[in-house]
Amino acid sequence: MPLPDPAPLILTLTLDAESQAYFNGLRRRHFPPKINHLAAHVTLFHHLPGADEAPITARLAEVCRAQAPLAVQATGLRSLGRGVAIVLENAELRALHRRLQTAWAARLTPQDQQQLQPHVTVQNKVEPAVARQLLTNLQADFQSFTATGTGLALWAYRGGPWEPRARLPFAGGV
Repeated sequence: MPLPDPAPLILTLTLDAESQAYFNGLRRRHFPPKINHLAAHVTLFHHLPGADEAPITARLAEVCRAQAPLAVQATGLRSLGRGVAIVLENAELRALHRRLQTAWAARLTPQDQQQLQPHVTVQNKVEPAVARQLLTNLQADFQSFTATGTGLALWAYRGGPWEPRARLPFAGGV
């Protein structure tokens, strides 16, 4: 009997504790509770091949040793149609993503071949009218702020909550 394929991997940016707590609070208040199984997160890659976990982890460790923490600007809100996200901007993060895309080009899904649009989803899978109302409400008080990208986290996706596989802090410039 053949062994099942390893679970696909998800790569996220980790954030400083204060920013993570803020995003988690928004997500707890606005994400449908029955399907809110995850902490707030910034997804960089959605479906890396689980069979390549060892070389992927090794590459990420190398990248993180050289990468200094990133000042990530929360610049505004974006409609997801059936949800709302906070838009994040940082040129270095986009460049890091492009380097990883190049290194993993042959193994990426079409979704992961696209240009990075960094964001934190605070609501999803609701009726469009509910999402529009939340967008309006959040825009009324939104002020740009800076979060710190502190490293990368690798997760295995097995259909429910994500399984942590590696947490790699940015160590460059330290």
